[in-house]
Amino acid sequence: MISVLILTKNEAQDLPACLDSVAWCNDVHVFDSYSEDDTVEIAKAAGAKVTQRKFDGYATQRNAALNTLNYLHPWILILDADERIPAELVPELQSQVLKAPEGVNGFRIRRRDYFWNTWLKHSQMTPFYIRLVRKGKASYHREINEVLQVEGLIEDMGGYFKHYPFSKGIDHWVSKHNKYSSMEAKRWVEEHENGIDFSVRKALFGPDFSERRYHQKGLFYKVPGRPLIKLFYLAIWRGGFLDGYAGITYAVLQAIYEYFIVLKTKELLNNRPTKRSVRHTPEYQVSS
Repeated sequence: MISVLILTKNEAQDLPACLDSVAWCNDVHVFDSYSEDDTVEIAKAAGAKVTQRKFDGYATQRNAALNTLNYLHPWILILDADERIPAELVPELQSQVLKAPEGVNGFRIRRRDYFWNTWLKHSQMTPFYIRLVRKGKASYHREINEVLQVEGLIEDMGGYFKHYPFSKGIDHWVSKHNKYSSMEAKRWVEEHENGIDFSVRKALFGPDFSERRYHQKGLFYKVPGRPLIKLFYLAIWRGGFLDGYAGITYAVLQAIYEYFIVLKTKELLNNRPTKRSVRHTPEYQVSS
């Protein structure tokens, strides 16, 4: 009924637990970006089918995985190596795909983020993610914080899956988000220069969650003081302080990430080549 897709790059630390959580599936695919650790060996030992492709972008890599692999089943569950499928979610996954009517081609599933084994119940940014799609009916867009677009209807599913974004430590998280912030700043400047019009209506009432989030982020980038707003939103408004030290730390890290984007955006804008007016000297000059 369901095939599993896991994208990897040097995931020897996280992959074993991820594979254990999908041991119920008889068609697990690991799409690897030529890992330099034991990722491939771990995947093969667990019985997964391994395909390697040179990484050339987040969205393009994911689309290649969706479009080129030989899946046995009509539905694909998409995971990262630092994510886990709890045993209680498996019956829900199987039940939903069996009764999914024609035209429903995707399911959103709640994600629980963990920091130092603490569930970020209040301070988590976004609870729902599209992770279960019908084969041939979904594609990724944007190269950073990529958006999964589904042809047809999307429904919400009960249950949740687990995410451990800090499994490799704070240093890895900061390094990754330093890279992400550079990509976000570059994307924002390009969209700004191309005159992309972000819509308040679509941000609030767009029919698709991914579309709403895309316009929300685009509008948020225009708001001054974004890092402080994000800190207040996560730590106070959403009640991140109720998650204890882990919740406050997560809110601070997200605010720092936002500040990186602000600084790098300003740097890119300041370093843009300016059009200078050219003073033309006449071919002949008459003096009196």
